[in-house]
Amino acid sequence: MREGSVAVYVDNVRIAWRRRQWCHLVADSLDELHRFAKSLGLKRTWFHANASLPHYDVTVEIRAMALSRGAVAADRRTLVSRGRQLKLELHASVAQADSQLRLFE
Repeated sequence: MREGSVAVYVDNVRIAWRRRQWCHLVADSLDELHRFAKSLGLKRTWFHANASLPHYDVTVEIRAMALSRGAVAADRRTLVSRGRQLKLELHASVAQADSQLRLFE
């Protein structure tokens, strides 16, 4: 990623599930995360908004593609830190949407 730009991160946890190995994709912002995920061919419905830390699951093959497109290899500390920030951003956007809906009550 360029200096000063928003970063996307992918860990190397390699969780075995359905005969594949999976990792986690997070970013500095939800917009950047969704944009980058879309560029990798991931569907928005695959976003884990209600997980302890919001993220996309990616196979190790998609992880390699993400890294080749500028994602940063992340350790657990970075992943958790970015995931917590995404969770705060997600809660703020939900709260804003709720307040806008109350205008119609």
